[in-house]
Amino acid sequence: MAHAAARTTRHESVAAADADERMHDWQVAGEAWGRAAADWSCLYEHYAAEVLAAMLAATEVGAGTSMLDVACGAGLALRQARGCGAEVAGIDASANLIAIARKRNPGADVRLGSMFDLPWNDESFDAVISVNGIWGGCQRALGEMRRVARPGALCAISFWGSGPPLDIRPVFKVFAHHAPARHVDGMRSTNEIARPGVAERMLIEAGFEVVRRDARVSTIEWPDADTAWRAISSGGPAQPALEHGDRSEIRHAVLDALQPQRDEFGIYRFSNDHQFVIARVNPAT
Repeated sequence: MAHAAARTTRHESVAAADADERMHDWQVAGEAWGRAAADWSCLYEHYAAEVLAAMLAATEVGAGTSMLDVACGAGLALRQARGCGAEVAGIDASANLIAIARKRNPGADVRLGSMFDLPWNDESFDAVISVNGIWGGCQRALGEMRRVARPGALCAISFWGSGPPLDIRPVFKVFAHHAPARHVDGMRSTNEIARPGVAERMLIEAGFEVVRRDARVSTIEWPDADTAWRAISSGGPAQPALEHGDRSEIRHAVLDALQPQRDEFGIYRFSNDHQFVIARVNPAT
């Protein structure tokens, strides 16, 4: 299933910018994701706990292995992998999130930069993961993941599925309604990966052999409306709407969208279909 032609050298991978990089400006993305870094890292990043545990197990991350997390955010996955005994490295576009990741993971190789140009040598890692960091239009990033993974390495990417459940959809609709049109078009393109077979095709085209696709239900809870709003509004996709629209109006609409997830104790329970694909670097390519 893997394509021999997909195996690239570092020189080839950092050639002139391609469509992926034009669509995904990593510095702009980093600024958006870093605007509420403390809220994101403490109130929202653990949304991926179920899928992260499954991905670490499936990629055989443990004592004596080296793992890279692409788009590592505030370093939660790195912390979990270190807890399994792994040597970890990570990269993210947000300087603020990277600063938190370094605090969480003293001594880890955590770098600020672009997933389209990973600053590590070929065949450096036993496992490479990306938790909701690679979306539609990020083909080049998958090529970079493959380049830095050792032959036979297991790699994994995750992304939102099409549900059910999909509590995030009505929230995204609110942000899309208040965001500039160009951002809405970009969201449609990145969400293409949720369509059946798209992630597998992207991995195969990057030179991976797909092992399997699986899913978990990602669940996160917030004790009150203020905490729920701080968490939801901390993510990168919220920032264009918050800059472009009326913040109080958006807050009201988001909390209305979240109301069905509020239980009799006032707790907001936010659940979503969380898909992931495991792939292997074919030693023959």
